[in-house]
Amino acid sequence: MSLIVLAVLSILFGVGWYVWDMHTVRTVYVEGNVHYTEDEIKALVMDGVFGDNSLYLSMKYKNRGITDVPFVDAMDVNILAPDTIRITVYEKALAGYVKYMGTYVYFDKDGYVVESSAVRTAGIPQVTGLSFDYIVLGEPLPVQEEHEEVFGTILELTKLLNKYELMADRIYFHPDSQITLYFGSVRAALGNEPARLEDKLMRLPKMLPGLEGRAGTIQMESYNEKGDYTFKPE
Repeated sequence: MSLIVLAVLSILFGVGWYVWDMHTVRTVYVEGNVHYTEDEIKALVMDGVFGDNSLYLSMKYKNRGITDVPFVDAMDVNILAPDTIRITVYEKALAGYVKYMGTYVYFDKDGYVVESSAVRTAGIPQVTGLSFDYIVLGEPLPVQEEHEEVFGTILELTKLLNKYELMADRIYFHPDSQITLYFGSVRAALGNEPARLEDKLMRLPKMLPGLEGRAGTIQMESYNEKGDYTFKPE
């Protein structure tokens, strides 16, 4: 009788092990991530002793995503096959960041502070020239009255920078609302013409490569229909 029981247990164990091994995750697709690397996303999702098993993951994330990760609104986990999963990351929409008390403080298009971190996120421009005395997570940046409309301009700028594949290091808002973009040692002085932002920015992809290694200012304060903007070297 004991031999029969042992045989049955051995068979059940073997079947269970086979099923479990078949659901070991070997392929992971990660999409939508910017702030975190693929390995960091995998570590966040596939944590724990059974974190590499699709059966466990399907039960753990059934009808729910992950919502308590900084810089991320949510992450969905989908089981594509017994050994394959897809992690979709929905990151918070960041318009820019300011440096405050040694940290990077990120805000959205409406000026609300969404995250603070000791790590700088690539692709998010630094915004300077704004004045504030304190910062509270979840509340708007307390800018002075003369800069209350700045966040709409920041959103427009970030959209246009992405559209024309421009990587600005910094956006500087002057006290008189003029705007200067910094691309390494080259500055683009855009003036204060919100309606002409795209007309000016669309010229930069052709101009900047020819200025590599140089330092100075592209004078774009006033719109030029022909795009004949002057570069003033330092």
